[in-house]
Amino acid sequence: MKKLTTLCLLITAILFASPKIHAQISIGISISANIAPPEIPVYVQPECPTDGYLWVPGYWAYDDNNGGYYWVPGVWVAPPTPGYLWTPAYWGYDGGVYGFHAGYWGTHVGFYGGINYGGGYGGYGFGGGRWEGGSFRYNTAVVNVNRTVIHNTYIDRTVIINNNTHTSFNGPGGVTAKPRPDELAAMKEHHVQATSAQVKHMQTAHNDKTQYASVNHGKPSTVAMNKVGGSHFSPQGKKVTPMKKPAGNAAKPANAGHNASMMNKKAPSGAAAHKATHNNNAPAKDNATKPQAAAHKQAPQQHKQAQPHRAPAHAAKPQHAQARPAEKHE
Repeated sequence: MKKLTTLCLLITAILFASPKIHAQISIGISISANIAPPEIPVYVQPECPTDGYLWVPGYWAYDDNNGGYYWVPGVWVAPPTPGYLWTPAYWGYDGGVYGFHAGYWGTHVGFYGGINYGGGYGGYGFGGGRWEGGSFRYNTAVVNVNRTVIHNTYIDRTVIINNNTHTSFNGPGGVTAKPRPDELAAMKEHHVQATSAQVKHMQTAHNDKTQYASVNHGKPSTVAMNKVGGSHFSPQGKKVTPMKKPAGNAAKPANAGHNASMMNKKAPSGAAAHKATHNNNAPAKDNATKPQAAAHKQAPQQHKQAQPHRAPAHAAKPQHAQARPAEKHE
């Protein structure tokens, strides 16, 4: 009888604790969609152009008014302050919708859905380098740096992740990773929103109709850049024509008004999704016209309301966004 009573109390405690955990990992959702984002493109990471720049992997953003998903190229950027690392944005599926969790800067890398972005972001933490004092040391086993200008490097191949997937969302039908204790702890730390350079970078992608999945069928021609406003690279690592600029004033990303405030809140984590009205970056202040991208036709299968947990299956492909071969030595 005593054992039965103890078991009942334990079950009750779990039931009461679960909603609290669910609420924690739901923080940070800024926009939602009814269809899954396309798979993450496979591409070669361009060389880091300047000592101290950190890699921000590419991701699918969303215009919920028209256009649908568009690809924001991976790019090397300056962190807001030495010692900070970037936690990538990610999509999480739950309750019949896909929720967007904005990326942020912090002293530790938080949960980003277990998504394998490559370039040091294999789904958990960051293996592309570490801060030592005010200097950043690059792990050339997984990131690509220009050794003629950057000499503060090392090699650690133990962080290489080869899970042969580039699924773009967390949750049923996608990556099933859950936040680890250190990632949950990172949620409570102070976070900094995307820099103005990152906001500009996102806006440029938003204003280029060729970046939309409805146009490129999930295979954008520009997948990465060596810096904001710098050279544009194809999936094969070749330079391509810069993203096209729209006529007149630049268009504003839809629902971007809350971007900065959302990214300053607690860290995003987990796969729970709730409806909201915002993207992960602040908009340009100029008057704008909305992009005329066609309706998105190539995204994975949309979930029916009667079957909210039947997410699209993704074919396994080689790991993406890896840097140059690991056999290079210092």
